Amino acid sequence: MTAQIVSAIVTVLIGVGGCVVYFWGANRLLDLVFPARGVSGATAIDNLRRQGYIRPWLFIGPALIVLSVYLIYPVIATFYYSFHDRGGQNFVGLSNYSWALGDREFRQAIFNNLLWLLVVPAACTFLGLVIAVLTDRIWWGTLARSLIFMPLAISFVGASVIWKFVYEYRGDGQTQIGILNALVQFFGGEPQVWVSTPFWNNFFLMVILIWIQTGFAMVILSSALRGIPEETIEAATIDGASPFQIFWKIMVPQIWGTIAVVWTTITILVLKVFDIILTMTNGQWNTNTLANLMFDWMFRGTDFGRGATIAIVIMLAVVPIMVWNIRQATREDGGH
Repeated sequence: MTAQIVSAIVTVLIGVGGCVVYFWGANRLLDLVFPARGVSGATAIDNLRRQGYIRPWLFIGPALIVLSVYLIYPVIATFYYSFHDRGGQNFVGLSNYSWALGDREFRQAIFNNLLWLLVVPAACTFLGLVIAVLTDRIWWGTLARSLIFMPLAISFVGASVIWKFVYEYRGDGQTQIGILNALVQFFGGEPQVWVSTPFWNNFFLMVILIWIQTGFAMVILSSALRGIPEETIEAATIDGASPFQIFWKIMVPQIWGTIAVVWTTITILVLKVFDIILTMTNGQWNTNTLANLMFDWMFRGTDFGRGATIAIVIMLAVVPIMVWNIRQATREDGGH
């Protein structure tokens, strides 16, 4: 443990120190190449103009290089591999895509992803909105928001391990240590292996992501609700509107853009869900999603062609939603 902590501290120091040295050195070099002091007035003005053109690239240049190496290149390579065989050497055309369309497991993963898309974004957004409204009306609302937001600080794997204990099943005659089975047994029911129950096990897995992401939705929507003018709420109250009418007819329409951004952000996350499936079921019992199936083919089946094909499908599903999300967020910022 000590070695890992020391290694992490050294890594941070090297990273931060390297950034400081780079930016100081780059600015120093720029001043030496295009000096603004000790030269004539016209030359100084020209050099300052040149510095103004070059300096921003000194800051964004490393980020662009990293983005190109770790994002743009992998996308191109993935597209390339999707048209090649399992070793990525022989061109096979659209064979991998035709395989995907005819593969039962791929279709099951598509179906599961659609289930997640229907349930998780809607549940997170609805619960986040309701909790944001309710916690603004109680004196201990800050504490409640903190507790609800806390799961977001846990990794998906950590959260899955926690919920493994919630769904844990022990054989007949053994004490049920899983909270859910203990409750079922307490009320006279029969303990179940929840994560292997056909079809419904997908919903048990969705609960984990809903538990994590509701806090995110709550914080964003709570901020948006506080931006609603108080005069609007007071006018509706004076006109005799009920709290339910104020919520649905006054509050929700005014923050609809923020609701859409939250919805689409969680949708993008759902399309890439992987950690929860891998930790809880490893894709067994018809719980596979596209991301987990891609991992299976890429790293377990060692078929780069099919793994890359599934990755392209995920990317094609995510990119339009992401573009719309960015545009919507930009429009919201512009509106303020």
